[in-house]
This record gives sequence, structure tokens and C-alpha cells, in this order.
Amino acid sequence: MKAVNQIPESLMKELQNYVQGKSIYIPKKKEKYDAWGSKSGGREALARRNKLIVEAFTVGESIASISERYYLSIETIKKIVYGKR
Repeated sequence: MKAVNQIPESLMKELQNYVQGKSIYIPKKKEKYDAWGSKSGGREALARRNKLIVEAFTVGESIASISERYYLSIETIKKIVYGKR
């Protein structure tokens, strides 16, 4: 996208006082960002996995066993099962 087609001429002249002939990155406003994993489904997948981990622990499966099954460290499993529910 060419800046000259997107940015008002007065702003373009001001920008040229700082940057000329180079590419610059203009970040989105914070309110325009999507939450991590919201588009890919990663957030939901982790929530489902964590729910299964908590359920397994609740019915008596050991933390070590859960750790091996999900390929996560014992400390990570502890954070999941003892954290907020």
C-alpha cells in the first residue's frame, strides 16, 4: 500500500521531516488488536485441553501421569489444576 494514497498531504509532508524513502511500520490501535488465539482457535483448544486436565486430576489421576500424557511439565500441570477454575 502506498502511503501517498492513504495519508493526507499535510501529514505526508510532516512525516517527510522524519523519514524519507524508507518503509515504516504503523501499529494498530490497541482496541483493534484481536486477543491471542482468537482467530486461529488456539485459545479455545488450550481451554479444552486444560479442562480435560482438571477433570482427570479431579477423578484421581496423578499429576505425573497427566504430565506424561499431555507432554507437559509437572509444574505446568500443577499450575493448571491448582490455578483458577
